[in-house]
Amino acid sequence: MSVEPVKFGRKRPVPKSPNPLFLKWLTELRDVAAEKGTKMQFVYQKAISSLNKYPLPLKNGKEAKILQNFGDGICKILDDKLAQYYAENGPDAPIHSLNEGDPPKLRRSKTPPGATRGPLSPEGQPAPEPAPCKRVGFKKTRDYVPQKRSGGYAVLVTLYRDHQRAGSRGFMTKAELQREAQPLCDKSFTVSDPGSKYTAWSSVSTLIQKDLLLKTNSPARYSLTEKGLELAEKLEERGAEQGQPGGAPASLPGVPENKGGEILDLTEGEEEEPPEDKGKGGPVPADEARGDWRRGEGGWGSGSGNGPDAAGSQASSERPPPAYRHVPGFVLSPGTFDIVLCVDFIETTGGSSGRKQELVTELRKNGVDFDVRKLNVGDFLWTARERVRYIPGQLRAPQARELVLDYIVERKRMDDLCGSIIDGRFREQKFRLKRCGLKKPIYLVEDYGSAQHLSIPESTLLQAVVNTQVVDGFFIKRTRDVRESAAYLTVMTRYLQSMFMNKTLLSCTKEEEPLCDRASSPASSSCILMSFGEFNEGAVKNKAQTVRELLARQLMQISGISGDKAAAILGKYSTLTSLLQAYEECPTVEAREKLLSGIKYGKLQRYHSHGAAHR
Repeated sequence: MSVEPVKFGRKRPVPKSPNPLFLKWLTELRDVAAEKGTKMQFVYQKAISSLNKYPLPLKNGKEAKILQNFGDGICKILDDKLAQYYAENGPDAPIHSLNEGDPPKLRRSKTPPGATRGPLSPEGQPAPEPAPCKRVGFKKTRDYVPQKRSGGYAVLVTLYRDHQRAGSRGFMTKAELQREAQPLCDKSFTVSDPGSKYTAWSSVSTLIQKDLLLKTNSPARYSLTEKGLELAEKLEERGAEQGQPGGAPASLPGVPENKGGEILDLTEGEEEEPPEDKGKGGPVPADEARGDWRRGEGGWGSGSGNGPDAAGSQASSERPPPAYRHVPGFVLSPGTFDIVLCVDFIETTGGSSGRKQELVTELRKNGVDFDVRKLNVGDFLWTARERVRYIPGQLRAPQARELVLDYIVERKRMDDLCGSIIDGRFREQKFRLKRCGLKKPIYLVEDYGSAQHLSIPESTLLQAVVNTQVVDGFFIKRTRDVRESAAYLTVMTRYLQSMFMNKTLLSCTKEEEPLCDRASSPASSSCILMSFGEFNEGAVKNKAQTVRELLARQLMQISGISGDKAAAILGKYSTLTSLLQAYEECPTVEAREKLLSGIKYGKLQRYHSHGAAHR
């Protein structure tokens, strides 16, 4: 039986990494993170795997950014360690080879066969090893600390500074919070990055879940909890110690810091998006618009003079507040939006469907671009809707932003007007139209057959229409039928399209609307408009009401107390308790009856009548 000759040879040597020094440092960082039980060990392990596969030598950490799982944070760490290595060993020290006695540390050390572990006993035998301590089976939780210049960090610091300010209300609205927090954040609070649906505002939900932020009321009001106030104070103090305008977050266990104490983002820059071309004349991003308006000489809105820059957000509370200068959330430039008629869905459904569809049919015949949606107040209004472009690779186009023009229409047929006067809707609807924030309400009164068979005399209906124009300041448009109403809406749409097509439109919120100088003329080149979301949300009929709003509604139930009179009473007595207390302090019955007679109301500043005060 023949025996095959034994083939002698050698194994193919495993190639060594051309970057052993970087590999050593990453291994050390991984082991330190593993001892602390942080998830950073997995980030370092991925970087080690990528580095082992790379066959070429690297001169510095910046060159490693081309590798997978190497972000700006890890590259910064390697460059810092490399600078320290050159300082200790000289600028010509080798970085692509290691000394024999300096191998990379391994995660676990294995004892070779036959070797002894631990100290020897006096007899020369290995001493028995102590029983290993059993680790308690729970994972150490770390407190949540937002990263420097992130959305959560900016929100916490902004609310803390507002809390420290003299005369603070104890809360901030969404618009105020976004405007004040933007200089402290690198990302925009209103505009998402290309290919992403998240903005810096998305971190607010995390703060609420972590019991750091409290959201109340509608529209929303944001304030710090005790836990959030404590964390925000630490972030602000650390920022003051480092002398940085934006402050710096507290250090996280397992996350390395550079020499200046700044927290490094180990995953930052791994997926970078190319910057958008700014020369295409599209809508101006919100953060870019903020920078332009803060650097401008005049600015938009009612204020004047140079606006504060990003560093000016740290102004002390002792300084008097500057004149209000509006900073828009976003801007729609000419040619980037369309004027669209919005029709309340109630005008197209319910009741006599054939009659209601007639209006929509007439609008289509006239070639009007309209959109049917739910409007919480009014029947028709116009919006400036942003033109959006489809992004390659995405199923849907980005959501278009909308601004509401200052024109809103309430349509009433004569029979409907009669019914609304009887059940009280007429006065309530006018009150809500006045408070919706749009400056030019329109009452579209449509004739419907003979008014002789209605519950209210025709003269009374006509008087109500005249009072709406003269007393309430509404514009009244009378039409004969549905076709003429559709013709009026068509003409208005064409007029508004020609009026706004060459204007620059700036957004504002419901809270900012009273502070802005929103007066606009056909010759002006820009105007400030409310966003549709803010408008429709603020016009909800059955939303949560403040004590002041509830008292106004209660006062208006008294015969003779109009909306203007109720507003004048609230200007002096903001709560029911204060009003009742004022009555109790009156020495005589006659003084109580005349308590409200000295309050002026309305545009003409008339005095309350004695009868109204008596009621």
